Amino acid sequence: MRKYEVMVLIDSDVDERQAPALVDKHLEVITKGGGSIENIDIWGRRRLAYDINKKSEAIYAVVQVTADPATVSEMDRLMTIDEKIVRTKVLRLEDSKK
Repeated sequence: MRKYEVMVLIDSDVDERQAPALVDKHLEVITKGGGSIENIDIWGRRRLAYDINKKSEAIYAVVQVTADPATVSEMDRLMTIDEKIVRTKVLRLEDSKK
């Protein structure tokens, strides 16, 4: 199992109160795959550096998970398919044991 940080940009048309439920729905893939969710941090609505799909704002969420690479890849694939999610970025965190 490896540690990952996932940044999710949610469409600005989605209500900010619905953002945690949307993220949780996709995180079920991690828990069903035997992984764990370390932290969910919803940053709220922020301005984008450049327009994506003609929108200048998005709701930012940063999630830290521990899971197998295949499980994280599947979660990222499902997030990409979801129309409410504009963009995702998955980063593998370095192990502090080294």
